[in-house]
This record gives sequence, structure tokens and C-alpha cells, in this order.
Amino acid sequence: QVQLVESGGGLVQAGGSLRLSCAASGLSFSRYVMGWFRQAPGKEREFVAAISRTGGSTYYAGSVKGRFTISRDNAKNTVYLQMNSLKPEDTAVYYCAADLDIAAYNVGRQSRMDHWGKGALVTVSS
Repeated sequence: QVQLVESGGGLVQAGGSLRLSCAASGLSFSRYVMGWFRQAPGKEREFVAAISRTGGSTYYAGSVKGRFTISRDNAKNTVYLQMNSLKPEDTAVYYCAADLDIAAYNVGRQSRMDHWGKGALVTVSS
């Protein structure tokens, strides 16, 4: 049974930083492209970042580029999202997701991934 479990969410002031982690189990982690998505209250879920199977390529939504960094540790079956210079508009539930077949550069063009976590709430106060 595949499980993706996010952690590291919380309340932070604008300008602060948080690091989200997503621990994967029940799958051959290094074979999967990993992505982060988010859903703000009253809005649709949107793409945040994606990383290739080896970690050699990363992709970001324009709204987070230069502030967020996605990385992965295949030995630990974990993907991370380092979030710096946080803004109130970054407030959302953040989900990690895994897909076996997709190319990493396509993750941002669609929202259908094989497996999803339950999400971690990030709240940025002004």
C-alpha cells in the first residue's frame, strides 16, 4: 500500500521559512517523479514544484520560483520543499504526489498523479 505522509507545516510570519517533508512508503521511490501541489481556501489545487527521478531536474510554478526549492533523498524515500520568503498568499494545504510514468517537466501541465498525500497546512501571517 502506497503512503505519502507530509510533515513540517505550521504557522509562520511573512518573510519566514518552512521546510516540508514527504515520506514515501510502499513504492519504489526512485522510479517516481515527485511533485508538490497546494490548495488555498476557496481555490483550486495548483502546481508548486516537481523533481525528476534522480533529482537532477526541477521545475517550479512562476509564483514560487526563486523562493522555494524542491529536493529529494532517494536513500530516505523522502522529498522536501524548502520554502523561503513566505508570503500570506502562500497559505494553503500542501500536498505531495508521486507518478510513475510522467515526465517531470509535464507535472505542472496537469494535476493527475498516481498517488497523493493527505496534505500539510501552511499558514503565513502578515
